Amino acid sequence: MSASSPQRVLIAKPGLDGHDVGAKIVCRALMEAGVEVVYTGLRRSPEAIAEAAVAEDVDVVGLSILSGAHEPLTAKVIAALDGAGGPRPEVIVGGNIPAGDREALVALGVSEVFPTSTPLATIVEFVRTRGKA
Repeated sequence: MSASSPQRVLIAKPGLDGHDVGAKIVCRALMEAGVEVVYTGLRRSPEAIAEAAVAEDVDVVGLSILSGAHEPLTAKVIAALDGAGGPRPEVIVGGNIPAGDREALVALGVSEVFPTSTPLATIVEFVRTRGKA
C-alpha cells in the first residue's frame, strides 16, 4: 500500500450470527471517512474470510460477532489468516463482547476490541491509523 492510497478494511460476519446492522453501520462510517471497505456478508467461514482478506489486500480485518462465540471464531479466523501467506492484516473485533473477554482476544492476536457501545468515531480513528508494515 502506498502512502497515498486509502486504508483497506474487510468487515466480516463469521459463524452463524445473522445480525448485520451494526457491521453495515461500521462499514458506512468507514467509507464516509475515506476508507475502502469490503463487506463479506453474513455467515462466512474463517477460511472464506482469510481468502477474501488476501485477495483484497486489506490492512485490517474487522470481525463483527454478536453470537457469543467471539473467542473460538476469532481464533479460527486468525489461524486461517496466518495460514494464508503474506503479511497478516491486523484484526479487530466488535459486537457483544464482555469486558472480561478483551484480554483473551488480545492474547489471540486481536489489535483492539470494540464493544457495541463504542462510538463510530473511535473505530474510524483506530482503523485510519493502522496498516501493514
